[in-house]
Amino acid sequence: MKKLGFTLIIALIMIMFGTSCKEKINIFSIQDDINFGAQFDEEILKNKDFVILPETQYPEAYRKINQFKTTLLNTGKMTHVNDFNWTVRIIRDDATINAFAVPGGYLYFYTGLIKALDNEAEFAGVMAHEMAHADRRHSTAQLTKQYGIDLLLSMLLGKNSNQWVNIAANLASGLTELAFSRSDENEADKYAVNNTYVTEWDARGVADFLKKMDSHSPTPVFLSTHPSDKDRIAAVEKEWKTLGGKQGEYFASRYAEFVNSLP
Repeated sequence: MKKLGFTLIIALIMIMFGTSCKEKINIFSIQDDINFGAQFDEEILKNKDFVILPETQYPEAYRKINQFKTTLLNTGKMTHVNDFNWTVRIIRDDATINAFAVPGGYLYFYTGLIKALDNEAEFAGVMAHEMAHADRRHSTAQLTKQYGIDLLLSMLLGKNSNQWVNIAANLASGLTELAFSRSDENEADKYAVNNTYVTEWDARGVADFLKKMDSHSPTPVFLSTHPSDKDRIAAVEKEWKTLGGKQGEYFASRYAEFVNSLP
């Protein structure tokens, strides 16, 4: 009973101090998202299992991928555009079809995923989906579920501070701990459609990507943390029609230039 009462008090405090009614209750503040994302990024850069392409050696690849990011940030459809760092990393691993986002706007894309896609609309859909996970703060909500409110609250209060590094290291070695709920995936899909709809790209890109992943063999790593099904694909296409069903561009040849800029 005491624990339940304590949890309710924390939830009320978060609401009083600005937690949006559109967001799930999340014991992290925006600054906590930023701090944790920086910790996680530091662990990724140190972890030998992740070979990050240096921007200095592949400036054209980063110029192109940052163009995607900038276009999506400028749509006016996101909440924390000016709050988060929004950093993009490219992981050199052609055998892995995956992408993920962590708190604070840090985005990671494997070369295997980039090379598996056919056009800009598909990639923009994937990036918009991952940005939505960060912007809607799904990652920190998932961490709260994974590690428990008591531990995370003690960390926020300055106790067990070493746990920030430990959790980041655990995530670096086992990204399935960031597997999202169905509602999170559906929300990220919806936001991806709305975000890309106001650009030149066809907003059905994320659905096209999911269809491609469903038929891919072996099953991509992406589907272990971002499960796909026909209902999600249908929901994306329904949202696109609700917005007006505008036919966007795919830019296949332009995307090939992006792929060719990779090692």
